This record gives sequence, C-alpha cells and structure tokens, in this order.
Amino acid sequence: MLLGASLVGALLFSKLVLKLPWTQVGFSLLLLYLGSGGWRFIRVFIKTIRRDVFGGMVLLKVKAKVRRCLRERKTVPLLFASVVRRHPDKTALIFEGTDTHWTFRQLDDYTSSVANFLQARGLTSGNVVALFMENRNEFVGLWLGMAKLGVEAALINTNLRRDALRHCLDTSKARALIFGSEMASAVSEIHASLDPSLSLFCSGSWEPSTVPANTEHLDPLLEDAPKHLPSHPDKGFTDKLFYIYTSGTTGLPKAAIVVHSRYFRMAALVYYGFRMRPDDIVYDCLPLYHSAGNIVGVGQCLLHGMTVVIRKKFSASRFWDDCIKYNCTIVQYIGELCRYLLNQPPREAESQHKVRMALGNGLRQSIWTNFSSRFHIPQVAEFYGATECNCSLGNFDSQVGACGFNSRILSFVYPIRLVRVNEDTMELIRGPDGVCIPCQPGQPGQLVGRIVQQDPLRRFDGYLNPGANNKKIANDVFKKGDQAYLTGDVLVMDDLGYLYFRDRTGDTFRWKGENVSTTEVEGTLSRLLDMADVAVYGVEVPGTEGRAGMAAVASPTSKCDLKSFAQTLEKELPLYARPIFLRFLPELHKTGTFKFQKTELRKEGFDPTVVRDPLFYLDARKGCYVALDQEAYTRIQAGEEKL
Repeated sequence: MLLGASLVGALLFSKLVLKLPWTQVGFSLLLLYLGSGGWRFIRVFIKTIRRDVFGGMVLLKVKAKVRRCLRERKTVPLLFASVVRRHPDKTALIFEGTDTHWTFRQLDDYTSSVANFLQARGLTSGNVVALFMENRNEFVGLWLGMAKLGVEAALINTNLRRDALRHCLDTSKARALIFGSEMASAVSEIHASLDPSLSLFCSGSWEPSTVPANTEHLDPLLEDAPKHLPSHPDKGFTDKLFYIYTSGTTGLPKAAIVVHSRYFRMAALVYYGFRMRPDDIVYDCLPLYHSAGNIVGVGQCLLHGMTVVIRKKFSASRFWDDCIKYNCTIVQYIGELCRYLLNQPPREAESQHKVRMALGNGLRQSIWTNFSSRFHIPQVAEFYGATECNCSLGNFDSQVGACGFNSRILSFVYPIRLVRVNEDTMELIRGPDGVCIPCQPGQPGQLVGRIVQQDPLRRFDGYLNPGANNKKIANDVFKKGDQAYLTGDVLVMDDLGYLYFRDRTGDTFRWKGENVSTTEVEGTLSRLLDMADVAVYGVEVPGTEGRAGMAAVASPTSKCDLKSFAQTLEKELPLYARPIFLRFLPELHKTGTFKFQKTELRKEGFDPTVVRDPLFYLDARKGCYVALDQEAYTRIQAGEEKL
C-alpha cells in the first residue's frame, strides 16, 4: 500500500511539477519500483494472476446472481421450482439406506404436501418447526416444504440429549417438533419438561408404545395432504430460511440464522469456484443438520439440478462401494473422514470409481497427497467456512494443504484479513490508532471479514439470540468505524496469498468433525463430579484430526468411580464431546475473574513423564477409563490405540 502511494506520488510530481516526458517518467518509476523490492510483486503476479482472475470472475458471477435474486425477491423454494421445471423427471435425491430414488417432481410434490399439511394445522409464515431426524430424503423434503410456507426449520443435531436438546427446542420457540422414529427415545427423555402446546410428529416406522403421548404419525398424514403448490409467502432473499445449531463458545448450542441469500451464496460459490457440472452426482454422507451436508451438498441439488446421494452415516468400509453403485463423481468429506478411509486396507473398489473431486474441509497437509494419489482423485476441493461467517475461502486450484486464498495483488476486492492476536489470550492486537494490525506472510493471525449489511455476500446474520452476536463482532478492524466478523480461527498466509488453517481459538476445539464447547462439557462433568472444578481443553494426538478432549479435575481419584462415570457420560454427552483423557489434580489455578488457566495444562498434555498427577484415558474397546502409563502413552503416540 505504501509502495503504491509512493509510485503515484512520484508519477504526479514527475508530470505536473517536473513536466518530464512519459518515457522518462516510466523509466524512473520502474527503477523506483524495483529498488523498493517490487521484483517480489512481479513474482507474485506471475504465479497468481491466473488464479486471482478466475477467483474474481467467480465472485463477480455470484454477485451478479445475488443482485438479481435480491431484486426479484427470489427464495430457495422459488429457485428450486425453476430447477423442477427444467428437468422434472431427473433423479434429485437417492437415499442409500433403502435405495429410494426421488425425482425432482417427486421431491416437489412431497414438499408441497408438507407445506399444505402444516398450513392446515395452523402454521403460518414466520413460525418455527424443529426437525430432529437422521439423514434421509424426507429430511430435505421436510425443511424445504416448510420453506414453501415461510415456516422456519430449526435443524437439531441428532447427537444432542437432555439439557442441550431441551435448550434447542426452547430457544427456537418451535410450534411443532418433527422427529424420526430413531430419535423417539431421546424425545421421550425430555417429554415431561416440554411445553404442552408443542405438537409432536413422528416420521418413519410407527410403534405407538415407543413415542411420547399425543404424538402423531406424520407419514400417512402427508400422503393424504394436497400436493398443489401453496400460496407464496411474503418472504424475500434476505429473510430467514432455517436455523443451524453451532457449539460456539458460550456453552449450550446457539442457533445460527441462515437466510435464503446465505444458502444460495454458500452453494453457488462452491459450484462455480470448483467448476462443478449439472450432471455431477454428489455422495453426501455428512449430517444434514450441518451446513456442509445440507447447503454445500444438498444445495447443489436444489439450486443447480445435480443428483445427491444421501447416506445415513459415514461408513469407511462401504464408502467406495457406494460411489461405484451410484456412479458418484463428487464426494464430500471432513478431514477425519479422509483419515478413516486411509486406515482401511487397500481394496479394488477404491480405484474403480468415477470420483473426480473430493469436496470438503479439514484435510491435513500431511495426508493430502496420500489421499489424492491412493484413491485416484484428481481434484481436492478444500474450502473454509462456517454457517454464520461472511469470509468463506476456497482452494480453487488444489494447492496442497491450503484451505483457500486471498489475492496479494488486489486484496481489497475480497475484504478479509488475518489480524494479529495474543496467542495466550486470543485478544486482538491493535496499533496506536486503535485499528487491528494485519499479519504479514508467515505470521499467524485470526481470520476476520468486514461486515457490510447491505451486501448479501458481506452481511452477518448472526444468531437467534442477539446477545450471542457480541463475541463474534469487533469494531475498528480494517479502519476506524467499521465492523468485522471474528471467525475465532487462526490461519497463516504464505507469500502467494494461500491460507492454511492453524488452530481454533476460544473455548472450543474440533474433534470427530464437530465443534466441542468446553463450557458445556465442563458444566456436565462438574455436575456429575459433585460440582468439582473442571477445566476442559483439546490436546493434539499424533495421526488424528483436530484435538482430543481432556478434562483436568480438581479432585482425588478415590472420589470417582471411573467405570460408572464412563457409563453416565454415554447418556449425558454425545460421543464427540466425551473427554478422551482425564487428569486429577489437587486444584485448578484461576484468573482474577475466576476463569481457569488452561495454557499450561494444554502445553503439558497427557504425557506421564511431564504430568505427575494421575492420568487416565478412555479405552474405546473396554468402554471405560483406564490408567495412562508410559506403555499406554507410547501406544497412543504410535497410533495403536483407537480413540
């Protein structure tokens, strides 16, 4: 920026004051430029111009489409309707579990039945219905049918139980709950504490004795409902579509607001940025209550007419067989999933598929090349993003290890930035002018995105609870008076503008493809351990993605029955949130504001030669905690223990 200003100043001075001819002015500027280190710019320009031009064209194309949708008050159901008109008899969704194929016409009819049924039950635009079921075609049909009526779906994580599940239902202010028969026991556990006015509907196999009282079987009701197109609700492109619950840093799950424009933007940037085609077939084994499975994956079906194969849950042993059976050309992943596939013994199926692209996030650089070469996948389409963020990234040219890029030549085109933070407190570091300090190449920093509410590509829609927004917004970041979204993630940029994920900040860590809220886990563990002080944090384990949960407990081990404790945790916490390691110590050090000091605990980890306190780990085979001695530590470090 300073160099550019100097060159402009020299140009004006040379022409207006010295009145030199253009040849002399140009030669002088070239010498000044090269003498100021401008040769580095030439290298960057040559190496990145093609990438940057393509990225800029993608951004312009999506912006143009967004503006048109905004002007015409388009919504996801209206955009889907145009896809149905183009090819009604093409296969839209395939559910692997039952080999059920739905054409676009069938999906459209099902969604209309949902809208008409809910309307007959008194629901109107702006009402909320909670959806709590495992992956299958009906999941998509239900929330899309709600959207046709203007009803907003609250998509609830199927791993949630008890307090967390009740919290999601309460905060959404849902008028009805639609749950899969496989989730009946979880609903029954909290039924007594639910609002009596909450209508309950069960989809799937019907066993009246297993569902709460007053629950209705949804499937026959939808079969009898009219299939005509309901009247269009008064909703536009920036109105609410549904809610996705995210862990965040405040404990219990928060409902991130997804508006129609956000759904379109996320799906479209992936579609155009990674050069997808309408005849691609996507293999989607990620949960549909998350944005990766439901927007990045299913969005290609609803908005671009692609066929999407839905699997209830990921299976490493069946993955490539499914891809062959359904002729999949694109597979979705999270980093942990790739490691599971690599851990499988080699099979013929892994080289007989037609997959040309792996689409996802979190693929570690250490296994990137091995994953791509072993499974013969020419394009790894890695991206960075979160349900609520306004600074998504895409690695459009398969740069190994990168989650995206930002132009070094025209960085102002896409207003994102890495800013310096205190690595211990994760507080933003500001300069004398009060503005955040941008990172130079090689310096780790927190990724932020400038907020422009009038721009659907730059807006921040936030959470259902407005109070949760404060921790995600900072002022005076790019310049005085502006606002920016804080991702809470530390990345690092190289000389060419490629960005690499470094770490997750705040009170969360990622394990098994899920964000784990340390505050929520600490509260649960403390309650189970007679309100003992508990500090939860993530620790690195060689050969695994993310960080494994570790709990430091201020209590002697004699007070805790570890076998009973492990059994209780199975009921209280989802699998990904259960701590893998336990450390019992006399007391936990706290700050002046009574926050646990976790920095040293993280550094010490679970090494018995460093930690003198009793250590235990969750033995996956035995289903209980066992002592972590040097021998066990060595096995874990060598990847011989399943965690």
